[in-house]
Amino acid sequence: MDACAALADSIARLAVRGYSNRRFLTELGRIAGVRRGPLWVFDAARGGRNHLRGRGFHRAVDDQTDGQARHFAGTVAVTARIGGRLARWLTVIVLRDTPDTADGRLSEQAIEFARAIRSGELAQADAAGWMRRRLCHAAA
Repeated sequence: MDACAALADSIARLAVRGYSNRRFLTELGRIAGVRRGPLWVFDAARGGRNHLRGRGFHRAVDDQTDGQARHFAGTVAVTARIGGRLARWLTVIVLRDTPDTADGRLSEQAIEFARAIRSGELAQADAAGWMRRRLCHAAA
């Protein structure tokens, strides 16, 4: 399965629902098995769920597993709740996804995505295209 394309398609479907930017980001987290509401922290701590198994990510952010869609969506959801600085610290220190690894680069892209959506710099309507251009292998 091309999980990157499937994630981009899911983002496009979310974008037409008219959610606030924060809600859009937390809804994206549900794709990674990170619920809305107070129990999100438990889902995030256990790594979420891999609802979109497969590959399709650009080589720079592909760790050769079927969990990159979960990784991206989960990091977006966590960043929406705690901010980019703390999310970055958690990914590097706790998860040991340093910037020189595929997972570290994917985490950084997820943090940037969440920041751009929250600030309004990236419109929800353009988010799926951003995903395809920057992260999906077919676009590389």
